[in-house]
Amino acid sequence: MTVHILTIGDEILIGQIIDTNSAWMAQQLNLIGARVMKKTSVGDTLDAIQNGIRAALIEADIVLMTGGLGPTKDDITKKAIADFFGVELVFDQPTYDRIVHMFEKRNIPIRESHRIQCFMPSNAMLLQNKMGTAPGMWFEVDGKVLVSMPGVPYEMEYLMEYEVLPRLKQRFQGQVIAHRTILTVGTGETEIANRLELFEDQLPENIKLAYLPALGQVRLRLTGIGDDENLLNQALDQKAAELESLIPEIIFGHEKEDLESAVGQMLRERGLKLGLAESCTGGYLAHRITSVSGSSEYFMGGVVPYTNQLKMKLLAVKEETLEQYGAVSEQTVIEMVQGALPFLNVDIAISVSGIAGPGGGTPEKPVGLVWLAIGNKDLIVTKKIMSGKDRLKNIHYTAIMAMDLLRKFVVEHYIIERV
Repeated sequence: MTVHILTIGDEILIGQIIDTNSAWMAQQLNLIGARVMKKTSVGDTLDAIQNGIRAALIEADIVLMTGGLGPTKDDITKKAIADFFGVELVFDQPTYDRIVHMFEKRNIPIRESHRIQCFMPSNAMLLQNKMGTAPGMWFEVDGKVLVSMPGVPYEMEYLMEYEVLPRLKQRFQGQVIAHRTILTVGTGETEIANRLELFEDQLPENIKLAYLPALGQVRLRLTGIGDDENLLNQALDQKAAELESLIPEIIFGHEKEDLESAVGQMLRERGLKLGLAESCTGGYLAHRITSVSGSSEYFMGGVVPYTNQLKMKLLAVKEETLEQYGAVSEQTVIEMVQGALPFLNVDIAISVSGIAGPGGGTPEKPVGLVWLAIGNKDLIVTKKIMSGKDRLKNIHYTAIMAMDLLRKFVVEHYIIERV
């Protein structure tokens, strides 16, 4: 089955809001074997909406629309659809009764605009929306399906999950599509592709590998298409295990897991306490670590000694070290870790010092140079990073590399005995 996603609203066209609905719908449609052919956005005019519907129905089996179903005057989707089909708008009493009941419980007055909202195209099959006032609408025309839903994301998602997707699966029998996503960090797309070249060449025709790079990370997505869901999932599990065996040291998680959650779980499992000493990242690494619920179990805190004076006062970095090697040096980050361990009373400490940019660089120490260190009372490991001139990217990239350094340090030096 083929799908055209049609979003309605001037606010999308002028960039006032970002269209997240289309991306979410495309992901869900892919899982049921539907192929999205095109995504289109049109403005809040009758002609634009009708022309959009007309073109979409030519190109696809299914047209999914979002937007323009509210109680305000610019919500004209229902009229546009009624005019397109040449039918009247008729008052739907059950919808009005449901709105009245909903508003009475919340002590909200009913207005004329809410009554007007209950007029629906006479040929619509209404889909109950338990998340809002506007029902979804399902239309059938010449063997094709048109569905109109509210633009509010949580309302659209409810309708898709409980009304639209089950009906589409029943109405259109398609092949099964399944995915396995493997998350890597610290190695670039090209190097990973080189290591997986033979594996990729030997994949069966119905399974494909995609590389989805981001800053410091690459998602590897295996996608399979087949007629038998169980057999397809077995094949994907086997290929995912083969892939992981080829690059085990750079894999940190699966599917929608994030790096900060992965390293947090590793610290939690081992009962380790972490502390940070951040200079050029200005606390951003601590922000990432503490974005995980329950991080207080393993993250004790951090310091942001941005000046040399604070590096000396808080972390006991030697003045002669700073004079001889500078704040951005391997020697300084080592001493920052040595000072942070007792000051923060932690098992492991990470230190960061660098030149985030865009100014402040020299020929010897250019913008983008960062030194990282991680250690415990017995061992300290360092890493040198050379990135670009974009300040925010440098800060974000450094945080990712620091978490990767933490991941590797914990795996290597804190082995869990598995029974």
